[in-house]
Amino acid sequence: MGLKLESVGQQTDLLVHEYTWKDVVLYALGCGATLEELDYLYEGRGPKVLPTYAVVPTFAALHALLPVTGGDMLGVVHGSQSIQLHRPIPAEGVMNTVGTVAGVYDLKRLAQAVYTTETRDAEGELLFETTWTIIFLKDGGFGGERPARTPRVKYPERAPDFEVTETTQPTQAMLYRLSGDLTPLHADPEIGEKAGFGRPILHGLCTYGYVGRALVRHACDGDPSRLTSFEGRFTKPVWPGDTLVVQGWKEDEGRVLLKAATKENPDEDVFGNAYAVVR
Repeated sequence: MGLKLESVGQQTDLLVHEYTWKDVVLYALGCGATLEELDYLYEGRGPKVLPTYAVVPTFAALHALLPVTGGDMLGVVHGSQSIQLHRPIPAEGVMNTVGTVAGVYDLKRLAQAVYTTETRDAEGELLFETTWTIIFLKDGGFGGERPARTPRVKYPERAPDFEVTETTQPTQAMLYRLSGDLTPLHADPEIGEKAGFGRPILHGLCTYGYVGRALVRHACDGDPSRLTSFEGRFTKPVWPGDTLVVQGWKEDEGRVLLKAATKENPDEDVFGNAYAVVR
């Protein structure tokens, strides 16, 4: 089943995400938070909410829209992710999300679909927006349009302003998936083998959460409300148990450039073409 060009513009129903402080703590743990970040792990201090939690209420929208666009699910990988934050995420409450198929594109050998979401609180105030780019490894060559070129992030030829090295756990994907992304690729060895990876891989969004934690700690002075946007591209798989090395460069006007590699394969980025804007 190939991708459906006629799916562009289709939207989900209003999807309700009701959550408590336990959900945001579980997400923080899934993204590697430690006792040094107790504000994210203890309800006696809020808890604070990692800005990248914005992806969690939108899992349902993506899962609802993937069947709409079609394609071979065994060949699906995450291409890139962005979030735009309009106000701090509350530690508990109700969120309402609408997702849209924003585009379907032909990369000849591969294909690409873009999904966007808007999430509002119970009073209708806009909390955040997300953009998901999903790559279909087995569905290219259908004669569709190519996507617009993505501007390249040029990293400075100097040492990073911060570098964070953290080792993920062998069970990291199993913990992260409890926040809502139950894709079998991250849990089932047989699916990992069939997909060509040999074994389950870590969620790209788990890596995104690790990078986001480093970003808030070192570029936002630990204040998650200062982050207004964060986007980047997933370039290589990460396996649970790998050690992530996150680097960041601070620029003028609150822009921060980011990338990540693994200690196991330091010469290839696993996450790149990435930047954030901090207020």
